[in-house]
Amino acid sequence: MHKIADLQSCIYASTGTIQLELCLNDRLYKIGQRVDKWCVVCDEKRGHVVASVSVKGHATRVSCPICGTRGPFKNSTSSSAGAGSGKEAQPYDWTHTYRVRQLINHPSYGLGEVVALIEPKKMDVLFSDRIRRLIHSRL
Repeated sequence: MHKIADLQSCIYASTGTIQLELCLNDRLYKIGQRVDKWCVVCDEKRGHVVASVSVKGHATRVSCPICGTRGPFKNSTSSSAGAGSGKEAQPYDWTHTYRVRQLINHPSYGLGEVVALIEPKKMDVLFSDRIRRLIHSRL
């Protein structure tokens, strides 16, 4: 018997004596992963980095890469690994100059948000899996 419902419920699959239960809204996290959360200091919804994880693998605290605020995280279906719809994202090109909070679309890593300019030609970008250091402004 198979029963599939919306994201807030679970998927049940039973084959013979083995029964598998997978809850889609109980996502497991690792430190350094990205989640979307409303940042109180920045006053907008943005990608945060998971700072601490419970024994069961649930994110408990997250950190905003822009303002550095660390706060609690409640696991809900509204959090996602993406950074918006991607309509405002610019294709990544290492010859372009980027600014903080700008969305980029990288061909390998996907959608990301520039969180820091390290040097005149380096930047940190928050992608769905982790923060990556990329180059920019190169001719």
